[in-house]
Amino acid sequence: MTRNIALVAGLILLVACSSDDSPTAAADGIDRLEPPFWWTGFEHTELQLLVKGDDLAEYTPSVAAPGISVSRVERGDSPNYLFVYLDIAAASPGEFDIVFEKDGERVARTYELRAREAGRVGTYDSSDVMYLITPDRFANGDPANDNVEDYDDRLDREDDYGRHGGDIEGMRQHLDYIADMGFTQIWVNPVLENAMQKSSYHGYATTDFYKVDPRFGSNESYRAFVDEARDKGIGIIKDLIVNHAGSEHWWMDDLPTTTWLNVPDTRSRSTHARTTNQDPYASEYDKAGHADGWFADTMPDLNQRDPLFADYLIQNAIWWTEYAGLSGIRQDTYPYPDKHFMTEWTRRIMQEYPDFNMVGEEWSPSPNVTSYWQRGKQNPDGYVSYLPGVFDFPLQIALHKVLTDDEPPWGSIWTPVYELLGHDYLYPEPMNLVIMPDNHDMSRIFTQVDEDENLWRIAMVFYATMRGIPQLYYGTEIQMSHPGTDSHGAIREEFPGGWDDHDSNAFTGEGLSDQESAAQEFTRKLLNWRKQKDVIHNGKLMQFTPLGNVYAYFRYDDDETVMVVFNLDDDEIDLDLARFAERLQGATQAHDVLGDTAVELGDTLELAPRSALLLEISH
Repeated sequence: MTRNIALVAGLILLVACSSDDSPTAAADGIDRLEPPFWWTGFEHTELQLLVKGDDLAEYTPSVAAPGISVSRVERGDSPNYLFVYLDIAAASPGEFDIVFEKDGERVARTYELRAREAGRVGTYDSSDVMYLITPDRFANGDPANDNVEDYDDRLDREDDYGRHGGDIEGMRQHLDYIADMGFTQIWVNPVLENAMQKSSYHGYATTDFYKVDPRFGSNESYRAFVDEARDKGIGIIKDLIVNHAGSEHWWMDDLPTTTWLNVPDTRSRSTHARTTNQDPYASEYDKAGHADGWFADTMPDLNQRDPLFADYLIQNAIWWTEYAGLSGIRQDTYPYPDKHFMTEWTRRIMQEYPDFNMVGEEWSPSPNVTSYWQRGKQNPDGYVSYLPGVFDFPLQIALHKVLTDDEPPWGSIWTPVYELLGHDYLYPEPMNLVIMPDNHDMSRIFTQVDEDENLWRIAMVFYATMRGIPQLYYGTEIQMSHPGTDSHGAIREEFPGGWDDHDSNAFTGEGLSDQESAAQEFTRKLLNWRKQKDVIHNGKLMQFTPLGNVYAYFRYDDDETVMVVFNLDDDEIDLDLARFAERLQGATQAHDVLGDTAVELGDTLELAPRSALLLEISH
């Protein structure tokens, strides 16, 4: 009732104060208008505006501005929403009024179209290395925003699942460290508002799709962070979720349509049967059980088959890309939303940004499953995707098996990796796969290998030299670990030096153990070497059948050849070089990158026990 009175009062005031037919005052009764502004110059020239206000569906919108017209108006099932579609094909940048009218009462809201900034949106490719950050646990740059009025989840650093206070300012303050380590992209876990009662720190329960959580910063500080990172040679990859939102989202008390959510009454959980997307024998019942089920009672499943919601979600991704100047998007839980919507979602984004890059999360051990989603794949069921890249979980799972399995398969302990790479023919763009030893949802790599330094180094060299785009989780460079637990709260531990009360500081090196310092320097040297090596970025890959505990492959192009050899044996091995003649091509000299020494290439090559050897071959 109070809002109704406010709207009427605003209407009366507007009519009383307007001396002509062009209202200029804004209406108090409009609670939401999303997106908050837009741009001219996009390929897609129809713009959806979600407008919310008490009984707003009874009003008729109009625009009297050059080059702009109302192409259609959609009303949902709630009386408080209008979906106004504007044709802006001939629009120029600037402000204009949208007028809402009912029975002679008129109210206006000013809207802005901005000019796009050429070159603002970036991209990433196989020349890059990603640094994955969970912002709440990386660095607390602004303690003043640790707790914010009207947000229930308060600072509690004693709780692994509580908020610890890390923020955008903390990441910004340490961009020099990240650049110095050799990283060129930062994938930041979600920073949009999560106004949940508890466990909101991870960011995966969005409660406002157009607002950065104030405990992380603001839209403006996020944009400034992206700008400063770009100036330092670092792109920012935004973590987005279209599958689900948070149960405290502002629309949950008044859904725009009855089809906005999947199974809102039963809130049945997803079966997680992701292969129903590819299974030629899957029932419709099982497909729906996977795609329409909720992740949790606090994470409502969004219905992307609702055409109004589909437009909303597509525009949201484009808005953040353009506003912030992103270099990429990481899409969470990629196989869970409606897969046909995901085709249109990726198509529309790539239509506006043909050189852009995105990566989808499909956590499967099978390349038959993961490759289904990559752009250019000719799928048996005719499914078309425009998604440039996927995470190479099959490779991560295979290498984990190699490094931790006490019972190796036939042939060689390295057979799982060797055979897995032999399936790269399934991918249209294997060089655009994101490869990683771990992430924020699994045990850290140093924990996976039981804190074995040799195995950790082997993993690091493997991911730095393998085809694809490496991604490392913050703290991997100093061997952060969490033995005895797989709790996500422990996996996402505070980064040393990110808080004033820490005993050590990884940003400066102060207080780090000799082992941590050595690991950090090893990572810095490896990644900065990789940064300069086009042969690793774009060169071909040739692997040789592993024998026993030894596995070798080459990265090569017309100008350079790099040989990578791993020995998982407990003993020193003399490797016969005869079978590598087609790549060595008579070379007798090499440079050991890690040891920074010259190596003679004779009949055999000496391999240290449990080691990685990285050689630049001299021709």
